[in-house]
Amino acid sequence: MKSVMISEMLHLNDLCQIDSQVIGDDRRRHEIEKAIQEQRCLTCVLDLETAGFLIYHTSFFEYAFISLLMVRPSSRRNGVARSLIDRFEEISPTKKIFSSTNKSNTIMHQLFHSLGYVKSGSIDHLDEDDPEIIYYKSK
Repeated sequence: MKSVMISEMLHLNDLCQIDSQVIGDDRRRHEIEKAIQEQRCLTCVLDLETAGFLIYHTSFFEYAFISLLMVRPSSRRNGVARSLIDRFEEISPTKKIFSSTNKSNTIMHQLFHSLGYVKSGSIDHLDEDDPEIIYYKSK
C-alpha cells in the first residue's frame, strides 16, 4: 500500500538516509529539515517503509518548483515518484509548476513527459557537459 503525506520531523532520519543512499553523503540534512519545518516536503510510504520524498519552493519567479525528488533505490519502479508529483500537483500553491533534471537523467525525462510536463528551457554550466532541462506544467 502506498500513501503520500506532508512530511513531519519523525520522517527526517528516513528522508536523510534515502538522500544519503542516492548521493553518497548527508550534506542536505539541514535543507531537508528546513523543508519539513516549513511544510514544503512530502513523504511517500510504500508497504510501511519510507520510500521517497519531494521538496518544493515558490521562489522560482514566484512559482512552485519541485527542487528535489528522491526515491529509495529499492523502491524504484513502483510509482513512488509519480505518486509524489501527483500529490504535489493537488496541493501546489501556484497554478504553474516547474522542475528540472539533468539532460542525462532519461528516467526523469520519461516521467515528466508521462505526467504532461513540457520542456521550458535549459541551463548550461551547472554540471559539466550535462545541461539542466527545465520542465513546466499548468494545473
